[in-house]
Amino acid sequence: ASLPSKMAESLPEHERILQEIESTETACVGPTLRSVYDDQPNAHQKFMEKLDACIRNHDREIEKMCNFHHQGFVDAITELLKVRADAEKLKVQVTDTNRRLQDAGKEVIAQTEEIIQCRLQQRNITTVVEKLQLCLPVLEMYSKLKEQMDVKRYYSALKTMKQLENICFPRVSQYRFCQIMIENLPKLREEIKEISMSDLKDFLESIRKHSDKIGEMAMKQAQQQKTFNTALQKQNNLRYGRNLYINNDGVPETRNEMVLKQNLEEEEEHEDEVLTAHDLVDFSPVYRCLHIYSVLGDAETFENYYRKQRRKQARLVLQPQSNMHETVEGYRRYFSQIVGFFVVEDHILHVTQGLITRAYTDELWNMALSKIIAVLRTHSSYCTDPDLVLELKNLIVVFADTLQGYGFPVNRLFDLLFEIRDQYNETLLKKWAVLFRDIFEADNYSPIPVSNEEEYKIVISKFPFQDPELDKQCFPKKLPMSQSVPQIYIQVKEFIYASLKFSESLHRSSTEIDDMLRKSTNLLLTRTLSSCLQNLIKKPHIGLTELVQIIINTTHLEQACKYLEDFITNITNISQETVHTARLYGLSTFKDARHAAEGEIYTKLNQKIDEFIQLADYDWTMTEPDGRASGYLMDLINFLRSTFQVFTHLPGKVAQTACMSACQHLSTSLMQMLLDNDLKQISMGAIQQFNLDVIQCELFASSEPVPGFQGETLQLAFIDLRQLLDLFMVWDWSTYLADYGQPASKYLRVNPSTALALLEKVHKGMKDLSKKNNIFAQFRKNDRDKQKLIETVVRQLRGLVNGMAQHP
Repeated sequence: ASLPSKMAESLPEHERILQEIESTETACVGPTLRSVYDDQPNAHQKFMEKLDACIRNHDREIEKMCNFHHQGFVDAITELLKVRADAEKLKVQVTDTNRRLQDAGKEVIAQTEEIIQCRLQQRNITTVVEKLQLCLPVLEMYSKLKEQMDVKRYYSALKTMKQLENICFPRVSQYRFCQIMIENLPKLREEIKEISMSDLKDFLESIRKHSDKIGEMAMKQAQQQKTFNTALQKQNNLRYGRNLYINNDGVPETRNEMVLKQNLEEEEEHEDEVLTAHDLVDFSPVYRCLHIYSVLGDAETFENYYRKQRRKQARLVLQPQSNMHETVEGYRRYFSQIVGFFVVEDHILHVTQGLITRAYTDELWNMALSKIIAVLRTHSSYCTDPDLVLELKNLIVVFADTLQGYGFPVNRLFDLLFEIRDQYNETLLKKWAVLFRDIFEADNYSPIPVSNEEEYKIVISKFPFQDPELDKQCFPKKLPMSQSVPQIYIQVKEFIYASLKFSESLHRSSTEIDDMLRKSTNLLLTRTLSSCLQNLIKKPHIGLTELVQIIINTTHLEQACKYLEDFITNITNISQETVHTARLYGLSTFKDARHAAEGEIYTKLNQKIDEFIQLADYDWTMTEPDGRASGYLMDLINFLRSTFQVFTHLPGKVAQTACMSACQHLSTSLMQMLLDNDLKQISMGAIQQFNLDVIQCELFASSEPVPGFQGETLQLAFIDLRQLLDLFMVWDWSTYLADYGQPASKYLRVNPSTALALLEKVHKGMKDLSKKNNIFAQFRKNDRDKQKLIETVVRQLRGLVNGMAQHP
């Protein structure tokens, strides 16, 4: 009973599971199937049986349904096949009908669209016409602007732009082309500014290239004007008191009027050739550019740019070439460029309003003037040719006169000329120093021979020489000076002329010119000529004869100084009595040269004496003298006699001084020979021989080789030697020692130290001589007494020397 009950319970459970499987989605079948296995044993078997039974039931139901609907399905398929054939026919008819309908509507649609398009175009055309009527004036005016730009009518173009902005553009501001035009106008303005600025740059480049030509023309005009004024002034000053000349028309004229007329005619012939700055340079770009920038409201920018560029050009113009000082063309080109620059600035100043001002040009000129002065000061210092310096001065004068005519102050340039004048004088002095040296080198230092009256007059015409005694002599005769004297005199006058050339056109008074001439001439005499004379005197090849002639020459040149002063007075018309008139210092110059020559005579005489002294060859150990004076000394005395005969043309004091100097030097040299430290011993025979030589010197002094000495004045030169030799010859030591220090001493001029030195040499000589004669000489009584006497005298002399050292 329990088994059936259980089976009855399991069957509904299996049906429930099958219902869940049929009704549940496939993904959720898992739990249901798991319950099949979780139940009582054999549940799976039973479930499978129940499932098979269920499947068979469904298959029977499907089969029943298929059998029930099969005929209807077959009928439906048959009907469908019939309908398909009709549907194909209908489709073909519909397609054909649609095609025919489309073909019929195409033409209508096309015409409709054309009508619509025409109406739209008509409306658009009306709108465009209206808008074009509004825009055409703007476009026409803009086209006009373009044309004005193309033909470079920039000022008109600026006016057109203003009209476009104020009137036209507000009407069409909504259109894009208007915005483009509005955006282009600033560009066009900038283009105009750039073009006008480019024209200005071309103009600046043009005037830079033409500055030298403009300046050259301006300087030429100024020079012609100055020439005209000078000729006119001369005519006014010399109108009266002149001879009349008959011109081609038979009208009487003064010579000055004829010269002035000729100058004016020559200037008129060249007048057409002279071009102005306006003829050489087109100034319209400046005017146009200034006007354009003024319209644009940017005149200040233009003015600043113009001034800045011109300042740059000024610096370039003021920068000289490094070799400018080598030629006058370099200076002329430099001045022409500067004049051209400031002529252009002056023209701009007078034809424009406010572009530059007088204050600006004055400031620029002051800057330029400082630079010019610095440049000229530097480059003129390099000039070594006086002709070039003179041409530079003339250029500076023309330069200054030209710019002064344009209203520029040039006083500092004339002040600079005074500095350059000093440089000019220095170059002249250097040039004349060479001339003087050449003259001195070529001179033979012999009196000028003249064979006849004509030769004499030629010399006198060159040099102011007067000598009544010489005039009385017959030809041929000799003038006392040498050939260099008239040549030096002529060159001094040439120097004065050269110095005068620089003083012309400096706007200075005759007094100032006279003062300048005298100062420069003084420099020539006191520095250049004096230096040349001093160097000449010191030259080794100048002998005593030449020195004597130099002294004579300087004497005559000194006397000619007054004629040089008269020469300057005649040039400047300034009397020498004027308070501020300087005097020539030629007197002191030639006196100094003469004194130097005299000193050189003394020096050369002494040198010649030294040369003879060096020939001396004494045997200081001789026992007996030769009995006659030494040969070298006789030759020396003969040389002195012949030399002093040449001194006859010298002033008396010069010859006397030379003679006294020679004798004193000879005496000193002989004394030094005796006292030479290298001479260790002297025999009495050598003393006697030396005494013979000194006697010849005294005889020469007493023979009065040069007239003018009183008594034994010349012999006193040898008094020191004479007293010293007498002391040793007589061996009068007791008298010397007893009378030492007394004014009436016989040996007053003998110094104890001198006597001691010579005595020690004689003592040593005696010792050596005694040894040679007899080895037992020291045992002789006389010799021993003499040795003791000498030793006693030596001790006493040393005492005197020491006393002199303690009580100088």
